[in-house]
Amino acid sequence: MKRIKINTASKGYWVTLGENASREMIPFIVSFPNLTSIMVITDETVGMLYLNVLKEQLKEYRYYVKTVPSSEHAKTFEVYYDCLTSALEHKLDRNSLIIAFGGGAVGDLAGFVAATFMRGIPFIQVPTTILAHDSAVGGKVAVNHPLGKNMIGAFHQPEAVFYDTNYLSSLPIAERRSGFAEIIKHALISDRALLQWLLENINDLSSMKQTDLEFVLQRGISIKSEIVSQDEKETGVRAFLNFGHTLGHAIEGECGYGNMTHGEAVLIGMLFALKLSEEIVGLKFSFASYINWLQTLGYQTHLPEGISTQRLMKRMKQDKKSVGGKITFILLKDIGSPVKKEIPDSLLFSLLNKFLEKGGCE
Repeated sequence: MKRIKINTASKGYWVTLGENASREMIPFIVSFPNLTSIMVITDETVGMLYLNVLKEQLKEYRYYVKTVPSSEHAKTFEVYYDCLTSALEHKLDRNSLIIAFGGGAVGDLAGFVAATFMRGIPFIQVPTTILAHDSAVGGKVAVNHPLGKNMIGAFHQPEAVFYDTNYLSSLPIAERRSGFAEIIKHALISDRALLQWLLENINDLSSMKQTDLEFVLQRGISIKSEIVSQDEKETGVRAFLNFGHTLGHAIEGECGYGNMTHGEAVLIGMLFALKLSEEIVGLKFSFASYINWLQTLGYQTHLPEGISTQRLMKRMKQDKKSVGGKITFILLKDIGSPVKKEIPDSLLFSLLNKFLEKGGCE
């Protein structure tokens, strides 16, 4: 079992990581003064697989379960409103606790419910996906709007994160790729040694050793913690965590939220950002071996068919990181050396067309 301290300006808390980490949750909840009730928000897939385990843990408490759709389909106004209605119907109050039990989408939704119900109540993250090693840490919570991903949200830090790696065994390969893309991101923006280790040691995501998985999760969480501790509300260096996300979010929107996993869309976004970095800030990077490795892992390295440059440009202009309609990208001067750059429309349009015509980086 490993414990990683997350320090932010508003709150400090622990991430407990490892097999059976969820067993540490009840001793933590016992310490809550005057706890009145617990609302568990989970999705249909996780609920079917693991909800009985959580119910057994919570049997001494007054709790109820709210089940929402799986993946990004959970992050809508309608589902968010339904969760608030359910909280009111079950008479949650300011001494209640919300448990986010699921992947990144459930964590984002449940955290936003917690942030806004009665102007904010505590919540705990119990992640069940690899992707959630990133989303469960740092306090960003949100729902989507048809015009943009995570456009309606808040910063609301959890009380704790219990990351039980036993829950990862049932993940389908697409979800493994999705989560692993964020580990690659952390390596690219912050840790050359980690990137080299990944290239040399990980060649099959379906059969990663438990020790390897816990090692990369711990390193990814630690990298995020280092950045968030400096900049909780993304006024500076936290923006570097958006590497690959400007185009990635646009791809997700064009495909329809939930139809392409977040990480796989961001992976394509990172490839384009690497190409931009080569063109604009002089990055020296061995694309051929990197692309071969990604394709060995099963990643798509080109834009999905039927996506237009014009539509992607429009979505990127609506991205929450854009200011005054100017599109901003995180680029790399070198591995571990990110920079924030505003890209002129004409140049971005030209390079995006080239990326599309050449089939991405293939």
